[in-house]
Amino acid sequence: MSVDASFEDGAERPLNLGALDTDDLKVISALVQDAVFPVTEMKYDRKARRFALLINRFRWEDKGAGRHAPERVQAVLAFDTVLGVATQGVSREDKDMVLSLLTVEWEAGEAPAGNLVLTLAGDGAIRLECEALDVTLKDVTRPYKAPSKKAPSHDG
Repeated sequence: MSVDASFEDGAERPLNLGALDTDDLKVISALVQDAVFPVTEMKYDRKARRFALLINRFRWEDKGAGRHAPERVQAVLAFDTVLGVATQGVSREDKDMVLSLLTVEWEAGEAPAGNLVLTLAGDGAIRLECEALDVTLKDVTRPYKAPSKKAPSHDG
């Protein structure tokens, strides 16, 4: 008998998670909420059918938050089986643009196909047309002190 990983299993170790269904995707979406990334850190490899982001994600799973300042960590958020990419409110020409990721959601199509929708702050979005849901999140650096020195907030 196998047991699914829980949110708390991340603890103080780097995350390396995958999502092949919507329940798994909800966990990854929660972990990448409020991640920020420059527009230059988006890459679509059409031949490999892979879209990837190098994000600076807030460490929502951090159990040491009471002992130190809030932290972020760089992570790769990768989407496989991607057939096409469309964006709204994202200018690839503005190399200084920094995007903030709010949610990652799956819109089912004719099984197993569908669209992954990455909702960005400021009415931006990225839609990935996919053959199937296949997402990975992997921390690639050590955590660092969040420049704001506080956790993201969505109040008012």
